[in-house]
Amino acid sequence: MPAKPVRIGMMSFAHMHAWSYASSVKSRGDTELAGVADHDADRAARMAQAFESRAYPSYEALVADPAIDAVIVCPENVRHRALVEMAAKAGKHVLCEKPLATTVADAQAMIAACSGAGVHLMTSFPCRFSPMMTRLKQMVDSGRPGEILAIRGTNRGRNPGGWFADPAESGGGAMLDHTVHVVDLMRWLLHDDVKTVFAETSNGIKHTAIEDVAFLSFTFHSGVFATLDASWSRSRAFPTWGDVTMEVVTTGGALSMDMFSQNLVLYGEKSGGVSWHNWGANIDDDMVAAFANSVLTGAPPPITGEDGLKAVSVALAAYRSAALHQPVEVAAA
Repeated sequence: MPAKPVRIGMMSFAHMHAWSYASSVKSRGDTELAGVADHDADRAARMAQAFESRAYPSYEALVADPAIDAVIVCPENVRHRALVEMAAKAGKHVLCEKPLATTVADAQAMIAACSGAGVHLMTSFPCRFSPMMTRLKQMVDSGRPGEILAIRGTNRGRNPGGWFADPAESGGGAMLDHTVHVVDLMRWLLHDDVKTVFAETSNGIKHTAIEDVAFLSFTFHSGVFATLDASWSRSRAFPTWGDVTMEVVTTGGALSMDMFSQNLVLYGEKSGGVSWHNWGANIDDDMVAAFANSVLTGAPPPITGEDGLKAVSVALAAYRSAALHQPVEVAAA
């Protein structure tokens, strides 16, 4: 007899990724979307109706339900700690949207809360589940390409607007939003941590109070050098929201990875524009599957809270570098 599905509650739909995660939970046979809670009561009602689920009157009510096994936390970035600690105290396993937190202290507290409660804390880094990224890692791990010398990464997207552009809610702009994804991929690929970072930022695209341009250079403890364009530089006319790419230079040659290259190009007369439609794997679905498996089996999640903390530490060090206009050390996390 198959195991009963993991009953998952959604804690907020403030983040745009929540819709995709909920869709995956709803569509899978090993998960069930058991309920929705949100500090925006109207949004909770709308999302519960859209997903044919139950709207709870509060976050506290959702995590107090013994029928719920786990939660996905997707509010504004500054709310992550409070909701993760609440879920951990109630004994719920947690998948938390990235960035894990907006401060190192908050991320450490979240990890401690989940560890102390004996529940899993998984950081939402779906890019690790990309078939292209998995293939790149397999090739590197095989040793065939040789020793890695340098990496050039990009995660260029659009300014989402709304609370993303409010530092009091987001904790930062493009650099915090996009650095963490590719830093995690680089750490995973190299089995190493960032030692120093140098960053330059500007608000030259939207000219708001928050940065929309971010260029970073890293040195890893192994000596590998890497760069990253983490800017919100894609216009609304661009065919998709952005990209995730990596070029890995090795002693045996170079490897290139374009994560979202599996797409159909649509030239729409009605829309009057060009759009890309993915036909490849659903990386959010694969991430939800991995989270559900860790809940069902008790195995550690493949992407931990510590992974989220490491990525956040680099992004926050990058802000210090940009303010000082010089490289800075990334404190051990």
